[in-house]
Amino acid sequence: MATQLAVYQEALEHLGERPLASLSEDREPRRALDSAWDTTLTYCLEQGFWNWALRSVEIEPEPAIDPAFGYQSAFLKPTDWLRTYVVSVNEYFEPALTEFIDENGYWMTDTDILYARYVSSGADFGLNLSLWPETFSTYVALRLARRICVRITNSSEKFGDLVKLEARAKVDAMSKDAMNEGTRKPPPGTWVMSRGSRLTTSRWNGRFE
Repeated sequence: MATQLAVYQEALEHLGERPLASLSEDREPRRALDSAWDTTLTYCLEQGFWNWALRSVEIEPEPAIDPAFGYQSAFLKPTDWLRTYVVSVNEYFEPALTEFIDENGYWMTDTDILYARYVSSGADFGLNLSLWPETFSTYVALRLARRICVRITNSSEKFGDLVKLEARAKVDAMSKDAMNEGTRKPPPGTWVMSRGSRLTTSRWNGRFE
């Protein structure tokens, strides 16, 4: 199970630094890691549709918002939202809703209710370190090491090595996480698409890059 201290230790190992005794040890590497921790987690979580970080919610439109034109329903995005996986008009996310816009913290549509699945920064989802696979923990550690490398080591060569290692760790984490997904439907043909609803299309189009 990942812990903040364990991730710090791995990052320091990549930098050739001695490990920390605790998260309160008064050393420059710990202070550097602390300053980079929150933004690094957000960055790494935003990079993929991590299965263990996905959250599903049902949302009702905001009654106080009455658009003058265009889509007539405004759905407030959750405060822990980081990246949209799929939105739909039903709880099974089949089919996905494609005609909507993401505007100023709201999803704007013409529906009366919205179901959303998204990468969450919530304490029970993306920020729950006990859910992290080892590959994601390594990815975060390498991202942290790269972030503080120059500050701690003043080595551009080591920084370049960490950039390459981080890229490989990201690919490895995403590849292994993808193995845990359910079977996805193939894309619909143009004939099916042309006869579909104005508001919906197949689930295959529901992952927004």
